[in-house]
Amino acid sequence: MDRLGVRSTIVVFGSARVPCPSEAARRLAEAEKAHREHPDDPARREALRVARAHSDQSHYYDLAREFSALASRHCQRSGCREFVVITGGGGGLMEAGNRGASDVGAVSIGLNITLPFEQIPNPYITPELSFQFHYFSIRKMHFLRRARALCAFPGGFGTMDELFEALTLIQTHKIPRIPVVLFGTEYWSDVIHWESFVQRGLISPDDLKLFHMSDNAVEGWNHIRQFYGDTTT
Repeated sequence: MDRLGVRSTIVVFGSARVPCPSEAARRLAEAEKAHREHPDDPARREALRVARAHSDQSHYYDLAREFSALASRHCQRSGCREFVVITGGGGGLMEAGNRGASDVGAVSIGLNITLPFEQIPNPYITPELSFQFHYFSIRKMHFLRRARALCAFPGGFGTMDELFEALTLIQTHKIPRIPVVLFGTEYWSDVIHWESFVQRGLISPDDLKLFHMSDNAVEGWNHIRQFYGDTTT
């Protein structure tokens, strides 16, 4: 990163399981066909349910791709390497982040992790900026080392782990405050009852101001820009 002049990054988290809309539609069609052929098979019934859920959430792929393109175009247009998109390097919504940067000819970073099941780096990472990690702790350190913003899209345990570690570090002033944008208001409000933390006295009301929810790439990006006082077009 130093050699290629990466001065700061914007972290994009999200599920590896949610594919682009066209791939989600293909998988759903396959699952529907398999279920029609064996309607009493519990495994195929579950596969159909998951395929439908992924199809319903595949618009987040386009949202992550649009956001990353927008941020990359704005911050790398003069040749500087500020707010470079950095993802977990895998497929799904991570791929969308790298793909958005690639769409506008910008560099992006992928921090892959060695897992019991194979995770192949997605093809949109800048080759010189594709890294492989064995330990989650070291990987998370590098996610935040140059981060000027963090954007979390819908995801599972991995996304939650990365998000809550960042929020904890910000809350406890272990790292400087950075804007945290949660894309997908319906998802984040459904999966986590944020107000319950406050009602139970486990966090302060001001802690809910550590993040911002958004459903729009432009609005989310403008929130980050406003945090840093950027009024340029």
